[in-house]
Amino acid sequence: MTLTWNVSPILLHLGPVTFRWYGVLFALSFWLGYEIVKAAFIREKKPLIHVDYLIFYMMIGTIVGARLGHTLFYEPEIYLRDPIRILKIWEGGLASHGAAIGIFLALYLFIRKYKGYTFLWICDRCCIGVAIAGFLIRTGNFFNSEIIGKPTHANWGVIFERVDMLPRHPAQLYEAFCYLLIFLFLFRTYWKTHWYKVPGFIFGWFLVLVFGARFCLEFVKENQVPFEAHLPLNLGQLLSIPLIAAGAWLVARAYRLNAALPQIDALQQKPAKRSQAKNPAKSPR
Repeated sequence: MTLTWNVSPILLHLGPVTFRWYGVLFALSFWLGYEIVKAAFIREKKPLIHVDYLIFYMMIGTIVGARLGHTLFYEPEIYLRDPIRILKIWEGGLASHGAAIGIFLALYLFIRKYKGYTFLWICDRCCIGVAIAGFLIRTGNFFNSEIIGKPTHANWGVIFERVDMLPRHPAQLYEAFCYLLIFLFLFRTYWKTHWYKVPGFIFGWFLVLVFGARFCLEFVKENQVPFEAHLPLNLGQLLSIPLIAAGAWLVARAYRLNAALPQIDALQQKPAKRSQAKNPAKSPR
């Protein structure tokens, strides 16, 4: 049965302040990310004050990266002609691939300033929160009737009245559901298995699954800008390929590292045993 969707993107008004579904879900994603990273820091006995700094870095990296990603990847001619428009985030225009680059840069800057962390260690913990953020943000896109799917004759098609009267794939919900499943997989991997100890394993799977899902779902989504119609793959797919490849390499590397860990532990213990044999402890007199 086709669903007709015309829900207002505005959640409520409180005096002069307007709360939109997208903005509320975007803010909720940072709060959940904070709680997830905080729990990981508590588990692994890291300074909790660093969580505040880390989320601040990620927030700046996400917003700046997403905005610049959209302006440079999708509509450079418009924003280069009027650079001031880049600052007008309320007009819309955020790119997830730009957000990913912004977050990577923010995490790199964080570990440069705060010692005791590696890039992969941070990424393995933070990407769990990023996955649930993807679920919330795509849900916000659904409320905004944006990032719509192609027309469909399927029974689950949605008519976005603010766009047109054609039944379309609810591509935002497809993507949101995929990100929710990915979040559950990553969350369980961190809390229920030993793989969180292997650098890059969780982050690698995050890249493969998130951008793999993005690559596949682009086939049922409308192009965001006209020039994509002349490309063999749209821009979202082209930008996803190197991230999927990087994730696959990290997962393969993690499997090799995990297989070698027992041997590494054994080699580290042997010298200690030899040292004890050569210099046996004297019994107390």
